[in-house]
Amino acid sequence: MLKRLYLKNYILIDELDVEFDDGLNVITGETGAGKSIMINAIDIVFSPRVSKEVIKKDRATIELTISSETLSEFLRENDIDDIGEEIVISKEISQSAVKTRINGTLVTQDVVAALREKILDIHSQHQTYQLLMPKSHIKFLDNYSHDIYGELLCEYRKLYEEYKMLCSELERAKDAANVTENQIEFLKFQINEIEQANIEDENEYDNLREELSVLENAERLKELAYSSHWALSGDDNSIMETLSKIRSNLSKAVSMDKNITDIEESFINAVDMMQEVSSDLERYALRVENDTQRLDEIQERLFVLDKLRRKYGSTLFDVLTTYENLKTEFEQIEFSSKNIEELEIKISKNLKELNSKADKLSQYRRNSDLGEKIVQELTLLDLPKVRFEVSVEDAPLSKDGKDKVEFLISTNVSEDLKSLSKVASGGEISRVMLAIKSILANSDDIDTVIFDEIDTGISGKASQSVADELEKLSKSHQIIVITHQPIIASKSDRHFHVKKSQSEQTQIEVNVLTLEEKINAIAELASGEVTEQSLTFARSLIKS
Repeated sequence: MLKRLYLKNYILIDELDVEFDDGLNVITGETGAGKSIMINAIDIVFSPRVSKEVIKKDRATIELTISSETLSEFLRENDIDDIGEEIVISKEISQSAVKTRINGTLVTQDVVAALREKILDIHSQHQTYQLLMPKSHIKFLDNYSHDIYGELLCEYRKLYEEYKMLCSELERAKDAANVTENQIEFLKFQINEIEQANIEDENEYDNLREELSVLENAERLKELAYSSHWALSGDDNSIMETLSKIRSNLSKAVSMDKNITDIEESFINAVDMMQEVSSDLERYALRVENDTQRLDEIQERLFVLDKLRRKYGSTLFDVLTTYENLKTEFEQIEFSSKNIEELEIKISKNLKELNSKADKLSQYRRNSDLGEKIVQELTLLDLPKVRFEVSVEDAPLSKDGKDKVEFLISTNVSEDLKSLSKVASGGEISRVMLAIKSILANSDDIDTVIFDEIDTGISGKASQSVADELEKLSKSHQIIVITHQPIIASKSDRHFHVKKSQSEQTQIEVNVLTLEEKINAIAELASGEVTEQSLTFARSLIKS
């Protein structure tokens, strides 16, 4: 349920905070007062495109607060924080960017669209025409009949996805089977070339380069190591000899002043470390060998690896990855002929089951009583001669089965049934849409239904019928409706009045009316001004 709408710097509105209620929320006001601005703002929150012209100054903010009783799983699936019993959806519009957040989390348009499908249904004159397009009718019918064949439709769609996947696999297998003999031989050569290199360690190349550097510089390394060792420990003028004399001096000094004991110990540790370094250098010099045979082996191995790196990847890891890809490709080619046969058998079996389920879906759809239900509703809405038919015709296999569904209607006895999208009268379209929504609303999970001037083009008895239908629908759903009809306004549980003021700037003001204010507003709707007669009429509507 939509609980609150907050607007800031939006079109003609500096700041607006509106709280909606359960049941029937009615919005009235003079033509041009800005009633539709509120509905448009709600719509924009969920829309992928937003005109920057809605910004009044700096940036525009639209914020919706809705109840979250049934949306915990949706929040969890989309990594959005659950803040309790409410969800806050906000859209910030600036000249440089448009950002949408749910509970403070920045979200994509796909997430916003998915949320809209769960909570809100808006019907304006423009959107009604969109909803009446034939491609939408099969969804309406399936939603209405969900309890009857919804499970079968889910099974069918799952099977259809498998069918599409199998067809894609078959296409790939056939493409693989068309590879020429030369291509196969070249693929074998590439695989064999990498296999013969017998690469067991992806770091082998770098390790060999390091070892090669040592072997190529063996004599120089030996010379440097011996020279350093000799300087440290080699003769009477060596560093160790000098350090030994210093050590003796420190020992004598300590016997005279114990305060330099720590200095002596630090020095002794340093001397011991230097002695160890000298020994390490000597051992290293003895270990370094000028192994020409190993040098040749490494150079030959590096030549092989460099050749592979030039052809199959800049590193051995890339070479091994290429090898795995080549093997997979070759295995698919080898397997293709047998695989094609197996896939064709699977597809044939899948298609047979698909057609069987599609036939059952068609039978359910053709036997649906949705048309009869809509006729009943339209009769209540003062269209007693209406005929309505849910046409189900054969169509190519798709995710919805193999049916083309279209709603056909005739509102006059003398006219043949024709597509719902071709109904000329705006008033008739309004009533048809209300009837469909009244029926389908009980088969979906949407809490809030918004009608933007859905009563355009109707009056008299039809207005009373629409008012009664809206009142009935509001018992199970939150309804928000913009209306010019006093009869509809009289049924409201909460009445909003929109007023435009002109001073230095144009401002829009929205007020929730008290009972007395509501009576005055309905009286003005009825006669264009508040008179004793129109007030009496308004009070009679509210009591009825």
